[in-house]
Amino acid sequence: MPTHIHLVFRQEDMNGKEMPIGSFNKFTAHQLLLMLPESIKQEHFSVIYKRSNHQIWQRDPLAFEIYSRKVAIQKINYIHFNPISRRWKLSNDDLDYYYSSARFYENGKDDFGFLNNIFIEFDG
Repeated sequence: MPTHIHLVFRQEDMNGKEMPIGSFNKFTAHQLLLMLPESIKQEHFSVIYKRSNHQIWQRDPLAFEIYSRKVAIQKINYIHFNPISRRWKLSNDDLDYYYSSARFYENGKDDFGFLNNIFIEFDG
């Protein structure tokens, strides 16, 4: 997506008292800031906060607990069909959008090398 990311993840262990989304946001923001050139950080991610000079993720992102197979199907379908929606139209078919896991769920092809099937969590 040009302006945001949809993903499903599982945190194996608690990171102190931090919620999973907090741990994810903190870790990935630090890693991205280490990789970005200073000019890009200043131009696109510079903010003035008491605790930070840069902001990668928006404050209070939407996060949903996936507690059943039914909710998993709903969220995966939303993720797969969002890039082809009328608003974004990034591809004509969900299987053709490169940054999607749709191919993985359709034919097992893991283009990224780290995908896992969420339905194993519910089906065993």
